[in-house]
Order: sequence, then C-alpha cells, then structure tokens
Amino acid sequence: MQPVTKFERRVVGAAEQALQRQRYVSPLDVLTGMGWVTPGSVTEWRQGRAASIEAVAAVSGDRLADALEVFHRWVASRGMLASEVEYVAATRDRRPLQFSAAGQAGIELRYRTHWTPADLPESKREQLTAKQSKAPDLVVVVPLKEFTCTGCGQTDTGMLMMEDAGPICLTCADLDHLVFLPAGDAALTRRAKKASRLSAVVVRFNRSRKRYDRQGLLVEQAAVEQAEQECLSDEDARARRRERDAVRREAADEVFQAKFADEITHLFPRCPAPRATAIALHAAVRGSGRVGR
Repeated sequence: MQPVTKFERRVVGAAEQALQRQRYVSPLDVLTGMGWVTPGSVTEWRQGRAASIEAVAAVSGDRLADALEVFHRWVASRGMLASEVEYVAATRDRRPLQFSAAGQAGIELRYRTHWTPADLPESKREQLTAKQSKAPDLVVVVPLKEFTCTGCGQTDTGMLMMEDAGPICLTCADLDHLVFLPAGDAALTRRAKKASRLSAVVVRFNRSRKRYDRQGLLVEQAAVEQAEQECLSDEDARARRRERDAVRREAADEVFQAKFADEITHLFPRCPAPRATAIALHAAVRGSGRVGR
C-alpha cells in the first residue's frame, strides 16, 4: 500500500514506527502514535476507569474507524500475520476491556488483533502474544489527602484502590492482608512478586512531574521472607556481578562520550576539542536524564 493522502501517511507512519520499535503493531499503537489517544488515557482505560477507548479518544468513533480501515489495508499489503490478544482491566474482577462504545464483536476483534511480520519466528510470535495477553498488575494508590471509602463509608488516609464507584480502602478490596515492600532492591522485589500469589503495585502522584511514581509492592508476608532468604543465599554472587557490570558500563560510557565529542566537533567545527569533550561528559552522564542520553 502506498499512502496517498496526508491522513493515510499519518496512519502508516505511526504503524511503521511501532513495528520498528517493538516488532509488532496494534491498532492502539497507531492511535497513540497519531496522538488521538494519550498514554494517560490508555492507563485510565486499562485500570477500568474509562468505559472504552472511544470514550477517551480525541476524535469521533467514525474517525477512529477510518484510521483502522487504513491500518488494515496497510497490514494486508505487508502480508503480516494476525494474533488475537486478550485485554483485561487492572481491577479485581479482571473484566475484559472494551474498545468501542457499542462493544460489537467484530469491531472489538479488529482492535484486539495484533500484527507481526511474516518472517518473525513462530516461537517469538507466541512469546509476544503471551506477554501482551498477560493481565496487568493491580494498582494501589497512596493518596495525597484523606478519602471516603465507597465500600464501607469510612474516612481513611491509607492506601486505596480505584473502582468504578470510586476509591475503596484495602480492607474492602481484600488486600489488607498484604504487606508493603518499598522499592529500591530490584532482586528482592522481583523475587517477592514471583513468590506471592497476590500482589499489587503501589504508586503515588507526583505533583511536580504530574505523573504517578512507583513506590513499591504489596505482597504476602511469606513471599517477602522467602525472597529475603534467596537474596541472602546469593548475595556474594550478585555483588560480583554488579562489580563486573559497573566496569562494563564505565567502558561503554567512555566510548559513548568519545563518539559524542567527535559528533559535536563534526557538527560545530569551530568548537574547541576540550570544550566538546566537556559538553559530552556533562550531557552523557548515565541516569541523568539529560538530552545526551
């Protein structure tokens, strides 16, 4: 398919970018890539706080249907293979998520279908489909102020979980038997989550960044104890691995910074070499979030 109109070029461009980035593409990738659905709206929808994608989209349902028509012509021209993916909400009932306001089966299937290149190995395709169909983590919020639980009617300042009717306390959410494991130790967190039969991600709204930051996990007490024992048993091996990784990252950073400085002098020939090196060292600090990284 050769896009002709500006609209078709937007759809195809968003689809190609998603495919290049993750080796598969879905209608939701296209809509977010075009800016018709924001990542924040997708998060709200995945958490069950929006009725459908059409309800949070910046355009009408008819316009979304036009984009899907162009998208499916494009995947057909590429000879791509389809895989149906399950979308479930990050709620206690794990209910299926709805894309369209009407919820018609044919339209929902078009949205749920993901597409992969025909040359992608079958094992990789199955792995991607299983990963995409995995139910999202339950999300628990640390509130910035007290709230009234819509389940028991009590005013609380502890953690809450958002439901359709509003916030509910952990007791009403049947999560009050879990313990809080703060973020910070990746190995402990990973192992505790794996060992716990029930877990939830704990987030808190950051007013300065205007986003939810991850604070840790709610997991079973037994899972934390098991994870702590596992971490103690291989602490020395993990310490040696961290040392090796630090050396490797340091060497990679030196190469990156040297290439960065060379590119600066190439783009700006009148920039002195020491100045280019200083700029590269400052802009390319790992974990700084600066533009160089």
